[in-house]
Amino acid sequence: MPGTKEGAFTTSDGCTIGYTLHSAADTDAPRIALIHSLALDRSFWNGVIADFQGRAHILAHDCRGHGRSARRAGTYTTNLFARDLAEVLTHVQWDAAHLAGCSMGGCVAQSFAAAYPQRTLSACLMDTTAWYGPDAPKEWRERAGAARSKGMAALVDFQSTRWVSDAFRVSHKDILDRLVAIFLNNDIDCYQSTCEMLGDADLRAQAASIEAPVAVVVGEEDYATPVAMAQWLHQAIRHSSLTVIPRARHLTPVECPREIAGAIRKLTEVAQRLKS
Repeated sequence: MPGTKEGAFTTSDGCTIGYTLHSAADTDAPRIALIHSLALDRSFWNGVIADFQGRAHILAHDCRGHGRSARRAGTYTTNLFARDLAEVLTHVQWDAAHLAGCSMGGCVAQSFAAAYPQRTLSACLMDTTAWYGPDAPKEWRERAGAARSKGMAALVDFQSTRWVSDAFRVSHKDILDRLVAIFLNNDIDCYQSTCEMLGDADLRAQAASIEAPVAVVVGEEDYATPVAMAQWLHQAIRHSSLTVIPRARHLTPVECPREIAGAIRKLTEVAQRLKS
């Protein structure tokens, strides 16, 4: 039966992960796992989930250190976040899923697809990268240091101008205000751990091993993970497509939920045809 279930699950290393499971009327509908961006939570996907209108089974969880999951800092890696997702999938009795991840979530999706190929039906990688570059460890630690010394509020202007276009910030102030409230509610220690994870992440060697069909999607005006980074992913991943969304910035699932839902839906159809 269709419906929404709120749940929590404790991982093998004792970290509680909060999740929401949206069920479709059709038991054979696609199973889609959504992975949110840095310093946000599962509500990041509300617009995309609404566009599916119950035509897919959708799992949205809060990554460790975020939202209503345990705020336990430590050494974070994209492989650890991928393992968390694998254990949540097992908990909800999903053998495999179509993945969709944005920014940080896209990095986690890459690690998951490489580590759990049999559980990856497809992967939609949005506004993300395999590597932030040689200066990333220093730059990400500086960002975390600024949050620690000045508070998360000091980063709001920097973040909000990167997240969405100027026009969207004006026309959808309510959505932006909700994002900012979630951002400000972050635990500083967990934020630092996640920033260090992204600064140190180098997933380039994994890209060629991803066998599942992949859709790489990026906003035309994304200057956090620019189009060139998306192009690199597209070239490195064998079975991939590339879509650039005009006039959008870094959080395309927030700014363009209909387009992102369409991209995910199309990818699930491609994966099903390839499987048949």
